[in-house]
Parts: sequence; C-alpha cells; structure tokens
Amino acid sequence: MNTTPTTARTPANAMAPSAPPNMAVQLYQRWLAPVMQQMNHLPYSPLAFLARFSIAAVFWQSGQTKVQGFAINFISGTYQFGWPRLADGVIDLFESEYKLPLLPPELGAMMAAFGEHVFPVFILLGLATRLSALALLGMTAVIQLLVYPGAYPTHGVWASVLLLLLMQGPGKWSLDHWLARKYAN
Repeated sequence: MNTTPTTARTPANAMAPSAPPNMAVQLYQRWLAPVMQQMNHLPYSPLAFLARFSIAAVFWQSGQTKVQGFAINFISGTYQFGWPRLADGVIDLFESEYKLPLLPPELGAMMAAFGEHVFPVFILLGLATRLSALALLGMTAVIQLLVYPGAYPTHGVWASVLLLLLMQGPGKWSLDHWLARKYAN
C-alpha cells in the first residue's frame, strides 16, 4: 500500500500551467528590473526641457490665434513684429462660445491673449517656471471646468506637464537654475 500523500486534482489546480509558476518573476528580475533601474539614472533636465517646450508651444499657438499684428511661428516661418491687438472675432468668441461667468468678454479675451503669450515664454526660458506653470494650470482648470468639459483627455495631459514643472521645477537647462546658482548664498 502506498502511503505517500497525493494531491487531489481540484478545479483550481487542474488548469495550472505546466510552466514554472515563477517564470514571470524570473523574466521581470532578469530583463525588466535592470532596465527600470537604469531609468532611475536618466537625467531630469532633458525631460523638463521637452515638457517646457511642448506646453509652451500649446499655449503660445493658442495665444497667436487671439492676436493680430504680432506673429512668431518657427515651424511655419511666420514672423510679424507689429503691435499686437486682439484679432477680429475674439471678443465674439468669448461672448458666444466661452461665456465665462463674472468676467466681461473683453477682459477675458485680453487676459487670455496676454497669459498665452507671456507665461509660455517664461516657461520656455525656464524663468519663474513654477509661477508660470501655476498660472497656466489655473487657465487649464478654467477651460476644463467652464469652457470645454468634454476635452478632459487633452486638459489632463496639459495639467500633468504643468504639475511636473510645478513640483519638480524646470531642470538645470533653465534660467531659474542659473539664477539660483549665481545668487545662492
């Protein structure tokens, strides 16, 4: 008579794979963990610069649609260095489509055009980056909550980039970093 215990085949283990149960763990430990470890050593500054450039371009291009007489677009090669003024139809856009509460359309249009030109330049240069990111994050929140609530995927990406800059700063490739080093005492 055989006295060695046997494992009964139950529905839970009847479908068990024939491969060793720790194969996924071995795969992770051998291939993925070293790659993930190396990712921790990547420098932040190139990522921060890409984030600054990208989010600045989004808001700058939006601001360019709100003004006439002043245009800078490095990609298309458009350069016009006149005195900026609100573009035709921008105030109508703020009256009919944006409909911001508690803010006259004229003031809202001026504030948006100003903010979408000044803060992106500061962010791109890495000057007053956290303050500028906070201002554009506020603008993003207003757009999301009051103007285009259905555009949350786009606004979520904007907010993520702005929060990264707000929390981690502009990186070493910035005027903020240069000024901090120059005047640190």
